[in-house]
Amino acid sequence: MSTTATMTATMTKDTATKKNPPMPLNGVDTPKLFATIGVVAGQPELAKFQFRAQSRWVSGTHSRSTMHGFSGAGGDHTHSAPFKADADHPAVLCGGDNGPTPVEYVLHALASCLTAGIANIAAARGVTLDEVESTVEGDIDLRGILGLSNTVRNGFQSIRISFRVKGDAPEAKLREIVEQSRARSAVYDILTNGVPVAIAMND
Repeated sequence: MSTTATMTATMTKDTATKKNPPMPLNGVDTPKLFATIGVVAGQPELAKFQFRAQSRWVSGTHSRSTMHGFSGAGGDHTHSAPFKADADHPAVLCGGDNGPTPVEYVLHALASCLTAGIANIAAARGVTLDEVESTVEGDIDLRGILGLSNTVRNGFQSIRISFRVKGDAPEAKLREIVEQSRARSAVYDILTNGVPVAIAMND
């Protein structure tokens, strides 16, 4: 049996042996979530994942990325289907507007990561969610990427995200859930702490 199969079997066994296993909530498979946490706590090597994307230039500022394979939990995996994402610049920025700009994908990544965290954490705490909405804004000064200034940074100068969350819990508890999501968000961590990026040319 593969490591991944063993992990799945162990999660199922752990969930089944709980006296009062948590029920699925907010579309989250809560029993599997808790079982996964338990398995990874006992086998830290299963926590190592690598996500990948392949990108191909189409024309002008238009490119298309495909996300399909990734590794983790002791094995290689694929999504149920290859996911494709187009990126481009709008016409006002000399593009064909065939997709969102790359920096807009950053905003999407932050919102979706925090939203997923809110759903998981609320489910783990027994809070039923009725609605989660967010608005994300990023301020950028193009003088940097246009080479017109050496003092203006290329990327966002600031990012703001505001949430509207409704559920069967007091507002204070919903705020705690949002804060816990921020504290555990991978994308928030990447944006606020940075990560080493290596660029190479292949033959």
